[in-house]
Amino acid sequence: MADDATERAITHLEIRIEALAKVVESCRKIMLVARLAIAAGTLWIGVTFFDLVAFRPFGLVAAICAIIGGIVAYGSNVSTARQSQAEMRAVEAERSALIDRMNLKQVVGPNLLH
Repeated sequence: MADDATERAITHLEIRIEALAKVVESCRKIMLVARLAIAAGTLWIGVTFFDLVAFRPFGLVAAICAIIGGIVAYGSNVSTARQSQAEMRAVEAERSALIDRMNLKQVVGPNLLH
């Protein structure tokens, strides 16, 4: 059986993996919202350009802000997601190495669920 320190280390790594997975998922959601903001700003400028809606300076400024803000939010979250995924792969490799060192034996037998 593995010692307590190894088990605690594996548990700590699994908690870290779960936290990183949440960060990546949060980044994906923010990236989706950022793309929607870019699309909405671009669409608003387009409909204003083709006189489908009346020109309003505030609308143009809001559309430009949505586009710029969306680009910034998207870029920032892409970077954060990539860093978190790289860290997650490293932590998973470390966890796998700890598990491999435990020399666990595979249990084989009839249906173990019953």
